[in-house]
Amino acid sequence: MAGLIGVGAERLLLVRQVHGAAVAIAGRGRPDPWSRPEADVIASDDASSAIGVRMADCAPVLVADRRTGVAAAAHAGWRGTVQRAAATAVEALRARFGSHPSDLVAAVGPCLGPCCGEVGPEVVQAFIDAGHSRASVGRWFSTGPAGRPYVDLWRANADQLEAAGIPGQHIHVARLCTKTHADVLHSYRAAGEESGRMVAIIRPRSKPLG
Repeated sequence: MAGLIGVGAERLLLVRQVHGAAVAIAGRGRPDPWSRPEADVIASDDASSAIGVRMADCAPVLVADRRTGVAAAAHAGWRGTVQRAAATAVEALRARFGSHPSDLVAAVGPCLGPCCGEVGPEVVQAFIDAGHSRASVGRWFSTGPAGRPYVDLWRANADQLEAAGIPGQHIHVARLCTKTHADVLHSYRAAGEESGRMVAIIRPRSKPLG
């Protein structure tokens, strides 16, 4: 898998994900070997390595700076989305590497879609308690046929990226539901403990995009 993006397996840098929004910096000059710290956001300026996050229904968010070539990845299930993991990735690139949000491009990969994202009312309350506006919560949740809330990770993460300053036209959402397409994508909702994991990988560039 690492070879597909042009690095050796030892140069694919992952983190121990805990459904939060802590940041690990995997840039040049980091300790070697990489110790996989607890984090759900990883950022790097090291073009000799790739970074990534693992998922099986949670949203993978990849962010790249077209001007400088630095990159970040975020793991954003509903808990990470409550904690603004996607926006934290943008802030990590700004604070550590001097990125301007207007120069960033982002992708939200396959994850549990609004069609299958049934949750409990406590999840809606968690978003409200975390300070997300009622208007945002209204966009990010719908009511299912049994009266339970369904979360839209696609829209929530795209909205958070745009609120962090990335132009809307630079945010790309796969809109593929992992549970709906469990025949080709790993889904914890579909397979439970037997589910495998996918990896979303991005590699910083030594030169900016042209």
